[in-house]
Amino acid sequence: MSKTIKLTINGQEIKATSDQTILKVAEQNDIFIPRLCFLEGIHEEGNCRLCSVRVNNQKNLKPACRTYVEDGMNVTTDDVEIYKHVSTNLELLAHKHRFECFTCTREDNCEFLDLLKRYSIENDLNHMYGLYDKPRYFSDTSGVMVIDSSKCVLCGRCVSACEQLSGLSILGFNERGSDTYIGPALFHSLEDAGCIYCGKCIQACPTGALGEKDDVKQLEYALRDPKKTIVVQVAPSVRAAIGEEFGYPIGTNVEGKMFAALKALGIHEIMDTNFTADLTIMEEGTEFISRLENGGPFPMFTSCSPGWVNFLELYNPEYIPNLSSCKSPQQMAGALIKTYYANELNIDPKNIVSVAIMPCIAKKEEARRPDMGRDGYKDVDIVLTTREFARLVKHRQIPFKDLKPIKPFGELAVYTGAGNIFGATGGVMEAALRTVTEILEGKSTPVNFNDVRGIKDIKEATYMIKGTPVNVAVVHGGAAIKEFITNLKTSDKQYHFVEFMGCTGGCINGGGQPIVSSKLYESNDVRILRASVLYNIDAQAELRKSHQNPSVIKIYEKFLGKPNSHLSHELLHTHYKKRESYSTIK
Repeated sequence: MSKTIKLTINGQEIKATSDQTILKVAEQNDIFIPRLCFLEGIHEEGNCRLCSVRVNNQKNLKPACRTYVEDGMNVTTDDVEIYKHVSTNLELLAHKHRFECFTCTREDNCEFLDLLKRYSIENDLNHMYGLYDKPRYFSDTSGVMVIDSSKCVLCGRCVSACEQLSGLSILGFNERGSDTYIGPALFHSLEDAGCIYCGKCIQACPTGALGEKDDVKQLEYALRDPKKTIVVQVAPSVRAAIGEEFGYPIGTNVEGKMFAALKALGIHEIMDTNFTADLTIMEEGTEFISRLENGGPFPMFTSCSPGWVNFLELYNPEYIPNLSSCKSPQQMAGALIKTYYANELNIDPKNIVSVAIMPCIAKKEEARRPDMGRDGYKDVDIVLTTREFARLVKHRQIPFKDLKPIKPFGELAVYTGAGNIFGATGGVMEAALRTVTEILEGKSTPVNFNDVRGIKDIKEATYMIKGTPVNVAVVHGGAAIKEFITNLKTSDKQYHFVEFMGCTGGCINGGGQPIVSSKLYESNDVRILRASVLYNIDAQAELRKSHQNPSVIKIYEKFLGKPNSHLSHELLHTHYKKRESYSTIK
């Protein structure tokens, strides 16, 4: 049981509780202590020793992240010996770090570089580039993620994040001594190691050792090709996070400036993925109603999250029949861009470059799936993460904060509040319930389904729909998915509808979203702040149910016919299959 105690840090008397570490107490009192390997609740091993402090004038320094406060404790966080100790450790790490900061994906938010600057560590480039030629370094560029161990400081944060947040432990320490590197086991690539591309390892990394494969250059070339028409779609959660890259507080809605930035880049046509989120509800909701009326199979699983789909195909393929056949909103949008919209614009689809701005690494991999296109072209040609989009805007020196907000125009940019909340965990479920209940009840039904909101890993609720109890669940994050599926195999409870998201918090915390400093992430639940943007947009929307979207109604009347029609299945639905990790092992 914790108790209130008093201690002194740098001569300042402070009150704290006995269950806190020196690092935590110092942070709460705005006292700087350097750290690199520490990530609260994820990795608290004290490997880097940068957080070393002096306690009670003892000779040996103590790691602040692992030393708990005591009554009467006297702590010094910075003196000549501590400064020398921290500087030496940083120099040793820098000694084996490859510096290419101006091209690095972490050029603006590298925790390691910030510390090197703070401690005035000299930059011996020639020596470092010489070391880069040694075989110690491991590089993996085979898939949609990149591992570059020449920038790795072996802090272990990515290993712990992969284990605790995805529940898969794809990453680990390989080799020993000076040859140690982090990567998949058995010298395999991420492409073959069972990675679901949730990107939690990227968000945990303090350097540029892990990142998405940068596709900005593809868009730069396309923008300069006079034969190409660029059509861009933007996911709901991007508007809730991209402002952070330009100095806005976490939880700021910059939707209008985001669209203005796209226009400033020279994008020809802008649509909103929220539109196809509404369309997804019509397709997926109709599919669910059909299962309710025909006895299953239950539970029906949502298919919007490609990270979750990867998880199911790799680790629980026996449940593939339970998965909705709907494509994700990204891929539905891509299919409509290359068919319906191409016809409306009177452009050959092969001359359209379909671009998606997404909060997700797995969306890049999803766009490459062989069934996501037709007639020799892909539905989505380029996927940029929120971070890549922000880097492009910065490199073009577009003054994001000074841009006058605009709204995208056209029928493929109209959306309801239901489409917008897709980006938060529970949003897909709530949007579906708004439409399914109203269609089945034949009358106006509630808009808010608060039981499926929030950041609890697994949420459950039961709703009466037309006199029948319908059991639903919302699950987010690989570890929670693993737990839920394990329990599902032995549970007697009949679930009818389950929403899964590969990332904890849903898309607002996707692996392609802005990386928040570890200190800021620990002091603010970023998931709640970003989700509040989407729920505020929803609350203020004139239309809040997907089936009320006039443009969705129009596209069925004009093109698709009706939900789950033959053409809808051809363009908006797909199939899934069993996959194996480490499949090349003989």
